[in-house]
Parts: sequence; structure tokens; C-alpha cells
Amino acid sequence: MTQDLSDLTAFVTVARAGGFREAARAGGASASSLSEAVRRLEAGLGVRLLNRTTRSVAPTEAGARLLDRLGPALAEVESALDVVNGFRDRPAGMLRLNVPLSAARLVLPALVPPFLAAYPEIRLEVVVEDGFVDVLAAGCDAGIRYDERLELDMIAVPIGPRRQRFATAAAPAYLDRRGRPDHPRDLLDHACLLGRFPSGALTAPWEFERDGDIVRVDPSGPLIVRVGASDLAVAAAVAGTGIVHLFEDWLRPLLDSGALEPVLKPWWQAFSGPFLYYPGRRLLPAPLRAFVDFVSARPAAPDPVLRTP
Repeated sequence: MTQDLSDLTAFVTVARAGGFREAARAGGASASSLSEAVRRLEAGLGVRLLNRTTRSVAPTEAGARLLDRLGPALAEVESALDVVNGFRDRPAGMLRLNVPLSAARLVLPALVPPFLAAYPEIRLEVVVEDGFVDVLAAGCDAGIRYDERLELDMIAVPIGPRRQRFATAAAPAYLDRRGRPDHPRDLLDHACLLGRFPSGALTAPWEFERDGDIVRVDPSGPLIVRVGASDLAVAAAVAGTGIVHLFEDWLRPLLDSGALEPVLKPWWQAFSGPFLYYPGRRLLPAPLRAFVDFVSARPAAPDPVLRTP
């Protein structure tokens, strides 16, 4: 029994995306063409592979088993085809990266424009997710994460600044009204603006460090936002609603302009920068190899810890 490779690929794309429209947005094909491809595949196999509702699409038991076997097989096909790509003068094709919002905002802007200028035949798709992700299962070639969130058995390449800090800040008007904390525990008497991860966990406790003394506080406040909506917390801090705790580079323009004032700066905790990570297989897709080489060849980003407001 022979099935069209494009139909098999369409099924995998739809199953991983959880819907025809979502798969169309991810892959550039129309939802109707994907739907027709899956129908052809189901008709050829004589079994339903996807359960469809008005709200979602999910694999049947047969579809789930097929997906488990097809994923690695299609990856091998892509690797085999990429051998031919290696004979081109310049790498071409799609590169998909799975990154947290902080990397999309603070790391990639300095890398993406010059990379795409150097490799005009590569198309880059950036998927922003802040949770733990199996990059291959998510249909991505590589990811960016911090060391405590790196997947096992992956190759990791430093990308972006090697040292970063969390900064705590508030509008001067708020601090004039409520007072300026002298110790992290003073935050328990303040309105703090919190975040929530996709898992549902809060971005708390907030952790501070000074001269080897680590202090964790579990603040509360009037606003909680999903991690992807952190700009709302920043805007609320500027408006005087409360104290925000976020990447220093994220808040840097507002600290420099005076819209926000640093809070507890001697306690700001530093941590190691992010990594580009990818499966440790011998043959990398040409677009990914080009990106790894591009990142590795760039000088290290300046250390933001050395900066002062």
C-alpha cells in the first residue's frame, strides 16, 4: 500500500498543530488543502486518523500510533533530502525555532536581521512558548532555553548575553506614595505585579541575592498576567500600580528614561544566559547548521550586569 508523502506530512502537521487552521498558519498551506490531504490518506488506509469537532482536532488511537511512527521517519526523510541541500551554493529551506518570550524580545532582534541578510534563501519561523517543550514533537528544529530548562541529550550553544539579571522597579510616583523598600522582605507590604506561567504556576517567589545571602519572598498584588503579556505588567508599573520584577534588559529603556526607578538594586540576582539547543544527531539540516555557525561566530554580547541605571 503506497501513500503520498505529502499526505502523510499533512497529517503529521495537522495532528501536531491540533487543528487545520493552526497547521495552515504554521506550514503555509491552506486549511482546505490540508483537510483534503488527510481525507485522501484516511480513504487510502481505510481508517479514521483524526477526530474532528468544531473546536479541536485530535488523533484517534490509530492516528496516534501512526503519528508516533511517522514523526521520526519523516525527520529522517528531511535529513536525507538535506544532504542534497548541502550541494547548493547557499543553504535554503525552513528553520523553525521554539523560544521563550524573553529570547524573542531580548536575544533574537540582534541576530535575526543579519542572519536573514546573510542567508536570503532561508525562511525562519519563530514559535514563542515559555513552557517545557519537546522541540521535535513541536515540529521545530531547535530551541532557546536557559540551562535549568534544557532538555536532556541535547547539544547546547551559548546565544545572547552570558550574564543577565532580574530587575525590580516601580514608578517614582508609586515609591513616593508607598515608600522605598530597603530589604526584599519589605516587598510583602507593597503592591507587586506578578506573572503566571502556562503551567499555571506563578512567577514567584521572587529571589534576591546579596553577598551570598539569598532571600526569597512571595509577594502579592493587584495584577497577575500570563508570561506572554508581561508588557501589561510593565505598563501598569509605569502607571504607578505597583512593583514589577523582570529581566533587566527588558526594563532598561524605562530605567534609563526615568519612567521606572530601580528598587533593591544591590539585591538584583544574576544568572547565566540562554542557550540554543538542538538534537545531537550527526546530520543537521542546512538552515540549522547555518544558524548554529552564525551564532557561534558572533562575539559575546556585552554583560548587562556591568551597566548602571
